[in-house]
Amino acid sequence: MTESRYQRVSRQRGIALLVVLLLLLVMTLVGLAVMRGTQMEERMAAGLYDRSLAFQSAEAALREAEALIFTAPTFPGSGNCTNGLCPQRTNLADTDVEYWLMPATGWRNATVDTTVDNDGTGAGPAIATPTQFIIEPLGMGENWFKCGAVTPVDALCLSQRFRVTVRTNAPGRAEVLLQSTVSAP
Repeated sequence: MTESRYQRVSRQRGIALLVVLLLLLVMTLVGLAVMRGTQMEERMAAGLYDRSLAFQSAEAALREAEALIFTAPTFPGSGNCTNGLCPQRTNLADTDVEYWLMPATGWRNATVDTTVDNDGTGAGPAIATPTQFIIEPLGMGENWFKCGAVTPVDALCLSQRFRVTVRTNAPGRAEVLLQSTVSAP
């Protein structure tokens, strides 16, 4: 009886090596999958960081453009946008293209600081391409529901509306396009 047990053990010596090699192969594949996942997470984090910087720059330029509206700039009467100020458009046809979709529109470079402060020193690399904006007058609009239907019309009923469009479009970086509608007295 003891001899048969020893014979079985001696036959299994080669199988142990095969099992260990298979386990090593499985562990290698698991390690490679983990490395690939980590690399993908790093790329996604870098893309998210880049988009966050572009979005912050666009938000700052949006505030700059909105503040410019309240200085009562002079808008062109007709033609194309000039230095970020566009003429008011009326009677748009279905084939007309919005100013912010035109590649050759006269965008204005924002003057906001776009440096990245990663270490708290107040200095860092600037976003490569300046953030740009355009302002389009949209005409008069009601400030509350059906205020224009009341006779006489309240002096505060209507105010001028503007569409502000901001973009960041550095080559090879995240692109952000923001729009807001501003009501100015």
